[in-house]
Amino acid sequence: MSGGADSTGPLPPPAGFRIGHWSDREGRTGCTVVIAPPGSLAGVDVRGGAPGTRETDVISPFAGTDSVTAVMLAGGSAYGLAAADGAMRWLERQGLGHETPAGRVPIVPTAIVYDLAEGDPGARPDAAAGEAACEAAREGVPERGRVGAGTGTAAGKGMGRERATPTGVGYAARRGSFGFVMAALAVANPFGDLLAEDGTVLAGVRADGEGEPPRTRELLAGLEREVETVHSEERNTTLVCLMTDAPLDKAECARVARAGSAGVARAIDPVFTDVDGDVVFCVASGADRPAGRFPTLQAQVLAAAVAAEAIRDAALSSR
Repeated sequence: MSGGADSTGPLPPPAGFRIGHWSDREGRTGCTVVIAPPGSLAGVDVRGGAPGTRETDVISPFAGTDSVTAVMLAGGSAYGLAAADGAMRWLERQGLGHETPAGRVPIVPTAIVYDLAEGDPGARPDAAAGEAACEAAREGVPERGRVGAGTGTAAGKGMGRERATPTGVGYAARRGSFGFVMAALAVANPFGDLLAEDGTVLAGVRADGEGEPPRTRELLAGLEREVETVHSEERNTTLVCLMTDAPLDKAECARVARAGSAGVARAIDPVFTDVDGDVVFCVASGADRPAGRFPTLQAQVLAAAVAAEAIRDAALSSR
């Protein structure tokens, strides 16, 4: 396996994947769309107690729909789900979507993060924002940092959002020895801390000038006075969209998404809590290529690796 970066920068997503952002920097919210190549398949893994999603059931292995058109990631809490409406309109005009007897219907699974407490709570991605993100979508390595769905995100909220560390959108990719690319786009907005590969904190509770800041897990382990400052209504979520040209069917997409959740757990502590609604999508464009057990296993290994790397990049790119 080769790594995800060289002297020219990160490896881009597989051919045909387009990523676009819409950012409201004053309101501190936004949305990010991943437009898939025609004929792509998808799966999803939902963790934690506070998810906000739309059309995730339709990409389950048991659903009859045979393709996905795009994935929308948005701020604005549940209000941000409306960004998918605009994406659907834009994709329909491009002639993209699931074929039905009455015309094409774009399939746009969507997941949201809670950023209402970061900026203007009345600023939310809407249908127009979803259209704008699609209009801005391009192939290649996406813009990262405080953009799109990561415009108002933060990590380490154990002592309130005012002590949390700003995060954003991160990206990573690797090429497997079987020739396919596994890329990950992450929007990091966890209750817990973002961890480096060695376990040190990349983004968490910030110091208040009186010594080292506590780790979130230390707050929950017994420092009751500080735990009382946690506001459970400040919902938290980390979103990941895996993009690959590996030869995966729908069931394999779901299992690769589940493997991607292992990468989320490597990079966030604590993770999958009652106040997190973590979601990992896997979109695969290589269904027409020969499949096999070992390519699928490698896809699962790479999914966990790039998910963790993209989450860490969400902290590093936002500094």
